Amino acid sequence: MNEKRYEEGQKVMWLTVFLNIILGIIKIVIGIVYNSNALVADGIHTMSDVLSSIGLIIGFIIAKKPRDLDHQYGHEKAESISALALSLLLIAVGLNICYSSIKQIISISDIVPGNLAIIAALLSIAVKEFQYQISIRVGKKIQSSALIADAWHHRSDALSSIAALIGIVGSKLGYSFLDPLAGIIVSLVVIKTGFDIFKNSYNELMDTSLDTEILSLLIDKISTHKDVRTINDLKARKHGNQYFVDVIIAVDPDISVAMGHKIAVDVENIVYQNINAKYVLVHVNPCCNNENIDCSNCSHIISDLVKEKLKK
Repeated sequence: MNEKRYEEGQKVMWLTVFLNIILGIIKIVIGIVYNSNALVADGIHTMSDVLSSIGLIIGFIIAKKPRDLDHQYGHEKAESISALALSLLLIAVGLNICYSSIKQIISISDIVPGNLAIIAALLSIAVKEFQYQISIRVGKKIQSSALIADAWHHRSDALSSIAALIGIVGSKLGYSFLDPLAGIIVSLVVIKTGFDIFKNSYNELMDTSLDTEILSLLIDKISTHKDVRTINDLKARKHGNQYFVDVIIAVDPDISVAMGHKIAVDVENIVYQNINAKYVLVHVNPCCNNENIDCSNCSHIISDLVKEKLKK
């Protein structure tokens, strides 16, 4: 399954690389020929996207590698690192757009770009929005933070092209200030998107847990097992698009080791069936050998979340 999701993600990224090369060349050439500085800058920006996409592809190649002696939990975090790097790139792009727009306000040019520059800007908007749509759809499907980050990068490029279009049309109508004004608005959107992606990828690298709602769902599901007296603890941490889950349960102390193992396997399967877990570790504790005693009062440490859930 992981191999397939990485292949699907790489196909989308290679498609965006090809489209960005073609689109970047078109915008730069038309921008130079028809005197549109905004279009030339937008074209250079598009060509720089090729490097970021190739970086994400490399991240996918590393992430899909099987575990080895040096990385015994796998390489999936390479995907989160790629997303983090792209988020920083988005923030830098946003700041650069803002800086360029402020400079343009200070010194507005009287050069009026040609009509073909408008067509090139419209083409850029259409292609970038197409890249956003396919990237966000596949990114959500395969639960890839890196591909979702790349999708928002494409959306920021579409917004940048809209700003360029406004600037071109504004210059032809005599309202040159519209270009830098639109650029500042776009820069704020890009910077915010970059910070949002940074936060998500940072949390993944910091072993963020599952949402409380999903943890509560797992507690409910595991608690329905007839041989599980109580859940002493349940923890999960994100690893790429998957989770490592640790569960501590209490069972009848008089059952055999084989029976205890069977219960642990049942609990593992419950977790695998409800979340995208890469590895589940179940530890079995002996509980009070009295069905009339509330096992939640056992001496084992019980997490606050489980305590709260057991009270309901």
